[in-house]
Amino acid sequence: MAALEQTTNPFLNEESKLEFGRTEPSPVVDAKSSRIIVASYNIRYAVGRYLISSGILRKVGINSPRHRSQAVTNNITIAAEAFLTGSRLPRPDILALQEADNQTSRAGGIHVTRELATKLEMNWVHAPAGIPRGIPPKKRQWWLDFEEQIGLNDPGDTGVALLSQPQLSDVTRIDLPWHDCAWRPRLAMAATVKIGPVQLRIFNAHIDPHPGAEGQLEQLETMVNEADAWNGPALVMGDFNTLSKQKCLDTRSFLEARGYSTPFPSGIDTWRGAGLRFHADWIFGRDVNFLKWGVARPLNVSDHWPIWAEVDLSL
Repeated sequence: MAALEQTTNPFLNEESKLEFGRTEPSPVVDAKSSRIIVASYNIRYAVGRYLISSGILRKVGINSPRHRSQAVTNNITIAAEAFLTGSRLPRPDILALQEADNQTSRAGGIHVTRELATKLEMNWVHAPAGIPRGIPPKKRQWWLDFEEQIGLNDPGDTGVALLSQPQLSDVTRIDLPWHDCAWRPRLAMAATVKIGPVQLRIFNAHIDPHPGAEGQLEQLETMVNEADAWNGPALVMGDFNTLSKQKCLDTRSFLEARGYSTPFPSGIDTWRGAGLRFHADWIFGRDVNFLKWGVARPLNVSDHWPIWAEVDLSL
């Protein structure tokens, strides 16, 4: 596959391409450890698990939940407790978020990344998608028309984020090709953390579900090209929207051919809706050892479940 030029989002200026929160290393960080817990979570703006049924209800004029701000706040608290207590997964050192809304109406005006990071006492950086303002979305496949759209003139935005116990450095925004769904820009981000003596590069992406496998691989290639330029261990994770067996196989084959491996077996459930289950979320690594992994079920904050892995960097 030929390398693609990185797409530039015309709806964002330089100052708005990244938003930084707390940037100090956490007191829970073990400076001598070579191991790290990473997690990835499409939090779906913390509005709950019912993607398909809530989409159907909206079509008949019922937009649930009614008290949106309180519902989102409660769900963020539930998510934070799950990450902090270790009841469903080990406490993550790095948490990659997708569909992390920043003060949209559908998220009740809540800055999801900031609120969750505050509860977890983690550093954070958010990369907004740059939703086109006042431009109606293109018609989509009926089976992708369940998501609640951000209003045409909503001042908020969605995006991806990294939350981290170690200090984040060299943070980069990576705009991805998004031809099939011009109303919803797709992007990835990267940052470096120091784990013991090792510098680890981490990539977080939200891949578009609209195109076929070839279109998704074009987006992945843009991110992996950035990762390949890093001379050291790297993790590539996020919601890759591999909503079929073939997309799972193609994504895995593509990344393995580029030198990445994953502990997750193809076909494990990370998303559910209306009785359907798919393997949408992944963690891949290069020059790392995966020791443990898991899917944090049950957790009803989103239609996805968080996935996690324990990574050893002492190669």
